[in-house]
Amino acid sequence: MAETRFWTLGAGEGERLRFGDAEFLVKASAAATGGGFTIVEELSPLDTPLHVHAHEDELFYVLEGEHVFRVGDTEFDVGPGGTVFAPRRVPHAHRRVVPRTGRFLTMTSPAGFEGFFRELSDAERDGTIGPEAYARASERYGITWLEAVEAQPPP
Repeated sequence: MAETRFWTLGAGEGERLRFGDAEFLVKASAAATGGGFTIVEELSPLDTPLHVHAHEDELFYVLEGEHVFRVGDTEFDVGPGGTVFAPRRVPHAHRRVVPRTGRFLTMTSPAGFEGFFRELSDAERDGTIGPEAYARASERYGITWLEAVEAQPPP
């Protein structure tokens, strides 16, 4: 196993990934953390429909704005500084109280979920983004979508 080296990133630094109306900043990738965890900052916010991860636990840390997270059958109103944990295999969703506002960090463990965003960003750049790209990425990263959102291509 390769040794994980220390590193630092400043505000606004990291790998930028874009698709549709979404923009993400990878702050800590699987490669950078030796597979320990991933951290992604959502810059251009979208709501996330109800879905399940087969492989990752997710922890959300709200930076700005008011958000509603659903984990299982429970909804949580969360503002700046708030944290929500969504274990793998538990359905969860997210929406903003004021659409298209607010930011949060998503931390996943084990690492590697940034690949889902990277794959969709590549599809956008290549002109192949659409339902098929969402379905391929979702299958590859173990995501089952339980509902769709009008503003996003259906998975």
